Parts: sequence; C-alpha cells; structure tokens
Amino acid sequence: MEFGRVSTGLAGFDEVIDRLRLGDNVVWQTDSISGYRKMVDPFVARTMRDGRKLIYVRFGRHEPVVEGGEGIRTVHLDPGKGFEPFATAVHRLVEQEGREAFYVFDCLTDLLEDWHSDLMIGNFFRVVCPYLYEWDTVAYFAIMRNAHTYSTVAGIRETTQLLLDVYEVDGELYIHPLKVQNRYSPTMFFPHLIRGQEAVSVTASAEAAGLFAALPRGEDRLDYWDETFRRAREALALPPERQEPLKKRLLSMLVSDDARIRRLCERYFTLQDIVAIGTRMVGSGGIGGKSAGMLLARKILERDGAGRFAPYLEPHDSFYVGADVFYTYIVHNGWWKLRTAQKTREGYFRYAEELKEKLLTGKFPEKIRERFMQILEYFGQSPIIVRSSSLLEDSFGNAFAGKYESVFCVNQGTPEERYRAFEQAVRTVYASAMDRDALVYRLNRGLAGRDEQMALLVQRVSGDHFGDLFFPHAAGVGHSANLYVWDPQMDPKAGMLRLVLGLGTRAVDRTEDDCVRIVGLDRPERLPPTAAEDRRAFTQRAADVLDLKANRLLSRGVEELMALDLKTDPGLFFSYDHQTAVRLRELGYGDRRAAWTADFRKLLTGTGFARLMRDMMEVLEKAYGRPVDIEFTVNFTRDGRFRVNLLQCRPLQTKGTGRPVAVPDPSEGDCFLATRGHFMGGNVRLPIDVVVYVKPESYAALGERDKFAVARAVGRINAALKEGGAAGGGGTAEGADAEKTRVGGNADAEQAPAGGAADAQTATGALAGRRAMLVGPGRWGTTMPSHGVPVRFAELCNMAAIVEVASREAGIMPELSYGSHFFQDLVESGIFYAAVFAGQPDVVFRPETVLRRENLLPALFPDCAALADVIHLARTDGLELFSDISTQRLVCLAKGAET
Repeated sequence: MEFGRVSTGLAGFDEVIDRLRLGDNVVWQTDSISGYRKMVDPFVARTMRDGRKLIYVRFGRHEPVVEGGEGIRTVHLDPGKGFEPFATAVHRLVEQEGREAFYVFDCLTDLLEDWHSDLMIGNFFRVVCPYLYEWDTVAYFAIMRNAHTYSTVAGIRETTQLLLDVYEVDGELYIHPLKVQNRYSPTMFFPHLIRGQEAVSVTASAEAAGLFAALPRGEDRLDYWDETFRRAREALALPPERQEPLKKRLLSMLVSDDARIRRLCERYFTLQDIVAIGTRMVGSGGIGGKSAGMLLARKILERDGAGRFAPYLEPHDSFYVGADVFYTYIVHNGWWKLRTAQKTREGYFRYAEELKEKLLTGKFPEKIRERFMQILEYFGQSPIIVRSSSLLEDSFGNAFAGKYESVFCVNQGTPEERYRAFEQAVRTVYASAMDRDALVYRLNRGLAGRDEQMALLVQRVSGDHFGDLFFPHAAGVGHSANLYVWDPQMDPKAGMLRLVLGLGTRAVDRTEDDCVRIVGLDRPERLPPTAAEDRRAFTQRAADVLDLKANRLLSRGVEELMALDLKTDPGLFFSYDHQTAVRLRELGYGDRRAAWTADFRKLLTGTGFARLMRDMMEVLEKAYGRPVDIEFTVNFTRDGRFRVNLLQCRPLQTKGTGRPVAVPDPSEGDCFLATRGHFMGGNVRLPIDVVVYVKPESYAALGERDKFAVARAVGRINAALKEGGAAGGGGTAEGADAEKTRVGGNADAEQAPAGGAADAQTATGALAGRRAMLVGPGRWGTTMPSHGVPVRFAELCNMAAIVEVASREAGIMPELSYGSHFFQDLVESGIFYAAVFAGQPDVVFRPETVLRRENLLPALFPDCAALADVIHLARTDGLELFSDISTQRLVCLAKGAET
C-alpha cells in the first residue's frame, strides 16, 4: 500500500484520479442503486484485501449495497429519530472506530423519506464530511441524479473531496469526475469507460457528444419539501377521501411525534388548512408544539363550536419558522461539533453556556435573511412577537412552561433597524434552548437525548395604539379545570382565569411586586380570600405595554393607562373605591384617579366574556380529552363588543383529584400545620420523611447575599433527594459543584457554598428517595429575596410538597401565581402546594413540631453549617400530609403522637 493513498478497487480509474487519499469523501451521482453498487463492490473487495477496517452505515429503504462478511461491520441507524440523533450517532461512530477506518453509506437520497428536506441532507453532509476528513477516513456516499436541487448538489460539491457521475448507457459503465480535490491530469475530467479494471478516457469530441446527448439532462427541481406541498395544492381538487393520505403525509412533516396531538390534527385539519400553513413558513421542518396547539385550538372551536365562537374570535396571520432553520443556523456558523459535544453526558452543562453565547451572535444564510425581511415587510410597523415553538413543547406530558424565551419586537424605526431587532429576537429564542432551567427540565424528564429542534411562531401582537403605547385591553391565562379552589362551593370544572390589564406577560410570569385578578369562572365576581380582605392592596397596580416612542417593552402604572382614551368604556376594567376616595380627600389629595382599582368587575359580570371563556375551554377540554391551558387577549370596541385572540393552547398536566381521603382532626396527633383551602394537589395521604424548614424570622434578618445562599443550599438539599445521586436540582445538576447563577441580577450574591464530593455522597445516601416537604416564608421561586426564597424551580423540583407561610411581621405573603409558568411546573411535576396564613381561623401552624427534632443540616452539608439557624433539616418519620378537595381540609401531623 502506498502511504496515504488508497485504491478504488478499479486499477485503471486509480490512474485517472491518482488514487484516493486518506480523508477523501467520495460522492457518486447515480441513476440507480445498482450503479452505486458497481462502484462499491470493487472498493469493498480491495479494502478487505488490504486488511483495512470497513464499516457499512445502513439506514436506507433500498436493498443493501454491502453484503456482510468477515471484517465488515454493519451499523444500523434510524433517521426517523431525527436529524440530530442521526448526525450525532455518526459522529460517535467515527470517534469509536478511530483513524483510517473506511465507510460505505447508504444512498443519502433515502433520507428525504424521514427528513422531507434537501436542506437537511445538505446539513448532514456538511457536518459529517469534515469530521470524516479529520479522522483520515475514506467514505463512499451516493445521491440519486435529478432528485435534489442544484443548490443542494452545489453544497455537496463544495464540501466533498470527490464528486463523480456514474452512468450506465447501452450496457456500458461510465464514470465522469466532476470534482477531484488537489489532483489534476489532462484527461481527469473527461468521462471514462470502465471495462473490468481498465478505464478508457472518452476524449474524442464525437464520442463524448454522442454519450452526453444520450443522457437525460435534469432541470432544476423543487426541494422535496416544496414539491410535496405543490402536489398537495394540486390534490385540493380531488375528493376528500383521496386527499387523506397526502394530508397525513404533510402532518407527519409539520407536527410533532406526539401521537395524541397528531390524531387531533388529523381529525380537525383539512388538506386546505395544511397547505395554508405551508404558504406562511420560512424554511422546512416541523412548526413545533406551540404553533400546532394554537392552530389546533382554533380549528376545534371553529368545528365543534357550531359557529357560536366565530363572532368573538380575533383572526390571526402568524408565520412559522420551520425547525430545520435552527440546525441550519448552527451548521452554517460551524458550531455542530460544539453542539455534538454539548449533547454528551459530560458536556451537557459544560458546553451549554459557550454554545448559548455563540447562538446569540451568529449569521443566517442569505435565503433565510430574505424570508425574514419578507415577514417584516408584511407586518410593516405593527408590533410582533417571536415565540419559541420547539418540537417537544406544549405536548401531552411536556409543557416546557416558561423554559424558552419569547421576544417582543416593537418594530419601530428604519427597515434596517427593524430587521436587526427581529434577527436578534430569533437568536435570543434559539439561545434559550441552552438556558440552564431548560436543560435541567429536559434532563429530569428524560428528554435530554431527544431531538429538540427549535421552531418559531411569529405573531402580530394583539392590541391597539393608545397614544405612544400599544397593548391589548386585557390578557391572561385560562385553565379549563380550577385546581386551586378556595371555597367549597366553587366548581373546579368551571375553570379559572388569571387576568391582567395590558400585555399578558404579567399573567404568565410571577408578579413580584404586584397582583393579578384570579377568576373562578363559576363565580367570577368572587375574590380569593387575601384579595377579599384588602381589595385595593391585592389589585393590579402596573401593566406591561409596548412603548412605541422608546421602542421597547415597559411597565406603566394603571392610573396612567386609565387616563388614556382606551377606545371603549374604562369602567369595564376599573372600579371606583369610595372608601379610598374619602381617605384621599381627608388627606388633601386632589387626584381622584388613585381611588380607581383595576378589578375587571364590569368586564366579568356585565358582559358575556366570562361565560364565553368558560364555554370555549369546555369545548377544548372535550376535544383534548383532558383539561387545557390557554393564553389569550381580549379587546373591546367603543360599543362594547369584544374579541378574544387565542394565542396558545396545550394540555394541562393534571393527575386528577384521587379518591376521597379521611382527614384527621389536628388534635389527633402532633400537628405541624392545618388549614382550610389554599392548597393544590388533589386528595392525598402522603408520608413525609423529611421537612426542610426555612425560619421566617431568621430569614428576614439576613442580608440579600445570605438570602441567595439560603436558596442555593435548598438546591443542594433538593439535588440530594433525587434517587441515584445529586443530579436533579438547579445549581447542582452537575453534581455537588456550585456556580454563579443569575437569579436576581446580583450574581455575586448568589454564590453557593461548595461542598466536596464526600459531603455530596453522605447527603445523597441519607436523603435519596425520601419524600420531603419544603416549608418557608412567602413565595418559593421569587426573584426578589424580600418576597421569599429565590430558588429556581430546578432547586425544588424533587420535593414532594412545598408550603408557603405568611409572615406579617416580615411583610411576606404567599402567592401561588395560579396559571403562571411556576404554577405549571408544580402541576407538571406533581408537587403538592399549600399556603398557610398563620393566625387566621381554622389555621394551625406549629413549627416546633419540626424544630424539636435534630437539625441534620450541619452533619449532611458541613459547608452550609453557618445557615443552621435559618434552615432546619429534620427527619420526620411518622409525619403524614392529608388533604381532601370536597371538604377543603388539609392537615399535616404525626398521627398518634403526643400533642
């Protein structure tokens, strides 16, 4: 063997191209698999004679091109699992086989059956070919002639070392080299007649012309994706039953693999609906869960609503950026190797931040940029929002609530300025796929290895201009089932709303220094207990709006919005508080606006809005076969008519109420806490093995830095609760190491104490698999330490129950933020929630029940010993949590113990 040079197995052709080189990728364009095999057979035979290692990568639906035999390893890969798992598997294979391994791949054209796009075949070749080159391999590939666009073939030509046409004409075999990198001879790029081991150059003009004249010349063709949609448009003239196979084909290309979502789409979408989606797409690939859910919900209301919802639904004109664009962006910028490293167990967190930073700064291919500009030209200067719509998002079982970004584009300024802002919004959403909370969520739910491409939903922002501001009159979140009833007379099946003035950002995020309106749709006028006690203190004080002059998202006081011409009756949203007005007059204040509160009383009781929302969600729940979670806006006209814009719909992850539970009286044991109402999690009898109690008074006395340290310590405990090791929570997902994390904007204040590996093993051994209750002051998951403990959800995700305790002395109150992303995380994870308002009737709270037990914090987490006066970690064998929905009773006690 000549060093660094390799034979094709055809001696004559070796002379033509000066043999193959280690690192060569060889792509054959052919009309048939048999033509490809005639090139593969001699290569395999010579490779075996030379004693080299040969791997056959089998994935096609066509007949095998390599027969098994001694020294040949056949590796079966499934492209149906998605581009990323497939490409990653090839990378892993190359690493495993090492240098100077030889490969034969099935025909790449077969990948169209699973990936539906020339774009992704080009991406695959761009990420695999250079990697094979680095490992000094020789690899054979094939593509079918005239099956791909010119741009796809051009991309392959640019990347590969050799591109060759193979023809069979009148029983003769010809090879025509189109590219042979770093080699040249006067006859190399002529066609060559192959007879046995001999290669005869076809140099005579008459013979060459005769040969090429006999060959069919393909015209540029549509991408497989576009061709499939073209056939769909033609099929619209066919009877519905003949459209059905193509409809299902298109849905398999557009909608996620969630079987239940797919079945619903097959039931409610027509072929015309799907063709319409295709006209509003950028790139190819799935449209993701959020887009599918929004479109599906609208179709359900249209079909099952018998026309009654049509007058009340605001139309939409959304665009969809296909999931393939996400990977194309990564490949185009040369980051695939980093992406592959990030997908490993060792690199999952280690390389995420680096990849995130790169995703924020990359460049898009020119064709994608042109389509982005067309979207902006369509919307003009109307505000738009770029929303995540990943393939796994909003499915049955995985909501990904709040894990990925959505970015408002106020869309003011020159076309160039608006384009730059839009492109950066896309980058921001893409980069959020590498956010730590999203990574932990996927890891904890067994999704880390799944193909999670990021599609995008681009929507016109619902609302109107009010001076220099833009916003909808109201927005919110709706659940068709009310999981947090506060009154035994309420009907959980009636559903609930979390309603705000202005943009819906305050409805989906926890409002740290403000309140929102919680509405039980069976009794929309009834307020939750805390709001009923002090109506003014528990109403919304600020609203999120788009400031057209500042070109950004801002908050404005509700009194400022009330002063605007809202183009409808402001009394729909505001009520006059006479007691407040009297107090203001007594204090000498002349501005009467402060006496108005945003309570939505007239909207909820004087219009058909509440009934409409209840009916809409009831129809959606019936179609989905389980409760649903929606996001919406509502806008009114001057004559009082209104329209609802349905922005999102997904299954609400509930586990049902369970069987009735006999709740003991607090006097029947050593009672830790008891309350009526203020809990969520169904009927339970739950043994509590461990209580983590953050003492309200001690916590309130801490400085801000130490409060963040408490949060990180809770995350350490949470991680140790996960069976199999400290891998579950927040800052400890990589083990026991700690790091700076941005939870309140003060990174220095958030440095957790770092424990050693031995400490982590000790804590894990003592706590792994235990059922723990987390009890503390105010709001868990707040970003403001003055309102509670600023843990991330990933730092409490292994708890069985969390309890928020009111501390009037410290001015800290619980706030479930019903319907918010934090709430969704609790529901999806099956974590029981309770709020305890100590001092109120029917409420018992006796922390001494836990405090008199040994505090294990210093022993299990020695580096956190300084926090032992704040965090009490106790084994609580015998403690049980009881709750019953029908009686709205909750008791946690050690039954039979002395009181």
